[in-house]
Parts: sequence; C-alpha cells; structure tokens
Amino acid sequence: QVHVVESGGGLVQAGGSLRLSCAASGSIFSINVMGWYRQAPGKQRELVATITSGGSTNYADSVRGRFTISRDNAKKTVYLQMNSLKPEDAAVYYCNVQDNWRNNYWGQGTQVTVSS
Repeated sequence: QVHVVESGGGLVQAGGSLRLSCAASGSIFSINVMGWYRQAPGKQRELVATITSGGSTNYADSVRGRFTISRDNAKKTVYLQMNSLKPEDAAVYYCNVQDNWRNNYWGQGTQVTVSS
C-alpha cells in the first residue's frame, strides 16, 4: 500500500508565501515523476508543476516565476514553494506521485486560501 500525504496549506494574504510538502511512503520504491495539481471550486483539476527523478521541472504558465518545485529523492518528498500568491491561486492542492511503471498515487489534498 502506498501513502501520499500533503501538508503546509493554509490561509495567506495576497502577495504572501506558502510552502507545501508531500511525502510518499509504503510500497513504492522507484519514483519517477512527482508533481502538484490544484482544483478550485467549479473548475477542473489542473497541473501546477512536476519534477522528474533527474530534476527536470515543468510549470503551468500561470505559476512560472512565482512557484518553485523541488524534491528530496531519499525522503521521497516533493515541495512546492509558492511566492507572490494571488487570490486565483486559491484551491485544493493535490500531490501526485508516479512510479517507474506509471502507477499514479494521489494525496488527499491540502487547502490553500488566499485573501485579497
């Protein structure tokens, strides 16, 4: 069984920062891509950022330059540093972990609220 647990969400004023963390544990041994997605009320889940085991990153245009994704392979953990937050960044943020066999595992999500 694989567990994916996010933490670090909360309430922040516009222009502020938050750092999300996500740790994978259990029967997962070869992690390929780790990433963050978000879903705002009434909207589809969208990609925020991903990072491969080799460190290659990909960002949504809406967050590029403000958010930074990083990972610690030894700890099976991925981070999302979010700076200059905007009200439109408010959403439930989900962590995704994909292993080398393309199995996808999702966390339960962490709420990010940005007040204007």
